[in-house]
Amino acid sequence: MPLLGLIGYPLSHSQSPLLFGQFFTAENTIDWDYRLFPLESIEDLTPLLHSHPDIIGFNVTIPYKTAIIPLLHQLSPEALATGAVNTVTVDRNDGNILLTGFNTDLHGFAALLDEAAPKPKAALILGTGGASKAVTHSLDSRNIPWTLVSRNPVDAQLHYSELDEQTINSHDVIVNTTPLGMFPNMLGCPDIPWQWIGSQHVLLDLVYNPAETEFMKRGKLQGANAYNGMTMLKAQAEKAWQIFKKHRKNA
Repeated sequence: MPLLGLIGYPLSHSQSPLLFGQFFTAENTIDWDYRLFPLESIEDLTPLLHSHPDIIGFNVTIPYKTAIIPLLHQLSPEALATGAVNTVTVDRNDGNILLTGFNTDLHGFAALLDEAAPKPKAALILGTGGASKAVTHSLDSRNIPWTLVSRNPVDAQLHYSELDEQTINSHDVIVNTTPLGMFPNMLGCPDIPWQWIGSQHVLLDLVYNPAETEFMKRGKLQGANAYNGMTMLKAQAEKAWQIFKKHRKNA
């Protein structure tokens, strides 16, 4: 039985098994399986792959989208460009395990942007982890300027305490790429100056569970439009499913 899965930590919020179950049913590939593999350390990946020889691919989520790269043998052009991986195929040859990394978050975020804010003037990106790399690359492809905000800024990044009225007003799209507000810690929220958020803003939260995050709630109270990450999740999963099927066919 071909086995797919998701690695990350924690994974209690994930709806990936449900999505892939729908793919399996729709395409009559019910012999496939999809499981959650919560790993407390990325170093646990190699033992996992050895103990599950039927794994042909897996998805990657927080906090391992960049940490996994040193363990990979090949990167797709998108993964190489973004420096982040969320989909991996597994090849086995004479006892050796070969891993190829892909980034389908690019496809997912493009779908979310098309739905919510197809022509923004500038984007403020909260967080600098693996998900933010797909966001910045996607924005670059559309010639949309962006600014990164971090708790530990480097180079041209801003600290949350540096967000002033001018900065907020000059960015009409604000993207939360952090896990703040994700189930089960649903009261979490990025610390931005909400008094300057208004109807001119569109808030995109890459978190999809809960359906309405604290980030979205606060934005809506200020008159902003707000969207969760479900569109992105579905679009990137569909792209990953195509990669897994092609890999299985060519194996």
